[in-house]
Amino acid sequence: MSKVTVIGAGNMGAAIAAIAARGGAEVQIVGRSEHAEQVAAQVGGVFATENSPITGDIVVLAVPYPALAEIARTHAAQLAGKVVVDISNPVDFATFDGLVVPADSSASAELAALLPASRLVKAFNTNFAATLASGELGDVPTRVVIAGDDDDAKAQLRAVVEAGGLSVADAGALKRARELEAMGFLQMVLAVREQVAWTGGFAVVA
Repeated sequence: MSKVTVIGAGNMGAAIAAIAARGGAEVQIVGRSEHAEQVAAQVGGVFATENSPITGDIVVLAVPYPALAEIARTHAAQLAGKVVVDISNPVDFATFDGLVVPADSSASAELAALLPASRLVKAFNTNFAATLASGELGDVPTRVVIAGDDDDAKAQLRAVVEAGGLSVADAGALKRARELEAMGFLQMVLAVREQVAWTGGFAVVA
């Protein structure tokens, strides 16, 4: 049985936790609120505080980009050897007119540098929470695009996602996170401008 820890219990964290639980994974929700406890109860998982041991072999960081560095500093030792999944889009929310990482980098590349003993995978950042929860994007199944340098880490995450009823497209190396973050940002821009719904977005069709 896979063991998945989700740090963060917002819409994305809750949707990802539900996918993992639906596929039979043992789920831990790490948070600081009553809502996080409720999400854990809803998916049949275990609630843990930020000071609790991280039990998952796969750890999903379902938090905004600015929180990644602190999590890495606080939990680097516990995250060593684990599959760490970055779902962030490093958007400049002050202007909503670009990304805050260098043009030749990504949030995932920065996180990988902070967690050299972990196995980083980029995933879920091109999906809206509603499409993860429903399993549908328009009239096609939701597909999760992933990227990473460790094939075994990607295979572990793929197995959890597919067991939860969704499909996966592998974009290759972690350096593809830059393009995925740009795609995620553009999708958000379209939703904010009401060109697409938050239940819609980009679909990857096989």
